[in-house]
Amino acid sequence: MESTNLSAKKREKLLGFLNDLREKNKDDEKVLKAINEIEKELNNKKYGLVWEEHEEEVDRMLKDNIPVFCEAKDKEIKEAEDEEFNFLLEGDNLHSLKLLEKTHKGKIDVIYIDPPYNTGNKDFVYDDTYVGDDDSYRHSKWLSFLNERLRMAYQLLNDNGVVFASIDDNEQANLKLLFDDIFGEQNFIATLPRVTKKSGKDHSSGIAKNHDYVLIYAKKAEGIELKGIKSDEKSYPNKDEHYNQRGGYKLNQTLDYDSLWYNPKMDFPLEIDGETFYPGGDKGLHDERHKGNHKQKDWVWRWSKAKFEFGLENGFVEIKKGKNRDRIYTKTYARATISNSQPYSIVEKSRETKLSSLAITENEFSNDNAKKEITKIGLEEFGFPKPSFLIYQLMKLCDEHITVLDFFAGSGTTAQAVLELNKEDGGNRKFILCTNNENNICEDITYQRIKTVITGKRKDGSEYSEGIPANLKYYKTDFVSKDEEYLEEELNEHVKEMIQLEHGVDIDHSDYCLVLTDDEADELEKKIESMENLRGIYISNDVLLTTKQKNKFKKHDTFIIPDCFYEKELKE
Repeated sequence: MESTNLSAKKREKLLGFLNDLREKNKDDEKVLKAINEIEKELNNKKYGLVWEEHEEEVDRMLKDNIPVFCEAKDKEIKEAEDEEFNFLLEGDNLHSLKLLEKTHKGKIDVIYIDPPYNTGNKDFVYDDTYVGDDDSYRHSKWLSFLNERLRMAYQLLNDNGVVFASIDDNEQANLKLLFDDIFGEQNFIATLPRVTKKSGKDHSSGIAKNHDYVLIYAKKAEGIELKGIKSDEKSYPNKDEHYNQRGGYKLNQTLDYDSLWYNPKMDFPLEIDGETFYPGGDKGLHDERHKGNHKQKDWVWRWSKAKFEFGLENGFVEIKKGKNRDRIYTKTYARATISNSQPYSIVEKSRETKLSSLAITENEFSNDNAKKEITKIGLEEFGFPKPSFLIYQLMKLCDEHITVLDFFAGSGTTAQAVLELNKEDGGNRKFILCTNNENNICEDITYQRIKTVITGKRKDGSEYSEGIPANLKYYKTDFVSKDEEYLEEELNEHVKEMIQLEHGVDIDHSDYCLVLTDDEADELEKKIESMENLRGIYISNDVLLTTKQKNKFKKHDTFIIPDCFYEKELKE
């Protein structure tokens, strides 16, 4: 018997009551408005998170101001000629995300975030105030805070995008439901426990809490398949004369199986050094199978005779003595295999295994290693950073040519992981990091860490590494009042930053130029022939080029800037 939905029955009763009130007060506009609001609340979602919504000061600022980026040119790092720029955005991440919606909507491939865990120990600042465990609205404030930012993050991801989010037990359940609401529970991929430390003090419950989690969601999970993790060569312990070319090998597969669909063409005798082998080890049963006396799945070889002969000749076969019969095993090498079709050949093979849900429970993923990294770079200890190896491994699950966004950048771990992974596999990953500058964290920790990894020099000038050449631009968020008398002109002062962010370039009026007015087009026309390094010109849609200018400019890559980045704000 179908269960009765008691909530639905109560809701229908209340809606009926509201309809009666509406009829009795149909001439009272104020009452009708209140009834409509109550009806809306009654019809809100019936399952999921419910919390008291809160408004931050950063939200209130947006009512009267428009956020903009200002470049800190003195912090630019340019160590990789002809490569695109990475970006570090200083300011409240809400404002940075608002601006990224204008430049990167649907363009971000991967997001990694490590939001405040809201432990109640003043690790979460809301509206310029630390939230303690005595705040009865601490979960609601945290959810209001994350909800707004995750909804913008969803818009930034492309259809193949993936998001990784670190969290612990304080908010893991709430964050999972919030993700389900924003991304859809059908796009949930996994929750991975991560070791935070191998030892520690017992919790008051008597259980030491030594792990947190990484939640994984996709924009559209259907069709998404994360890459495997490269197999550890320790899994291939045996060595032979081919070790230098093929790596080690393991023997975990016999050549004959009794669980494959029976095919008489794969049931034949094999002769090795004067010994004859049959699938299953019995000539009599082999003969009976060929008479038709076999099961649907019965003894056969996995390889054809031609492939076996190639494998035997090239060292892919090994005979192991058994108690009842000798068995033929095939070698699985770490770095080589036999091609799938004739003529057979030996091909290189990069072995991968699917990511286990317990893959990040090893000590190399712990916070202890993160602290060692910070110290090695020459920076002061910082909160509870994640080890770069964690993000490094998560990024390896994705493509090599991606844009990675981290809008809780903290100490800059994501930047280090991206740069080191690019160095290892030759990838072309770019990062965009957002963080505030509370206690000078962005300038003194995040920026300095990125600079050290790129240049190989610590803040004190000592050697850290050989460096990983890359480019970085540093932006700070600022505001333009909506009441500004010359609002459009004021906003145009910040269009350069937006174009650089969107395209990863440096508009230095040498390699790239920006033309926002007819006068600027005239100036460029006069000197363009002497600009030997000019690669591209960004021209406002409002500029009317002369025929002569069009002919001169078309010799270079020309990009027409569409409607102003701030068109919506100007219309308002």
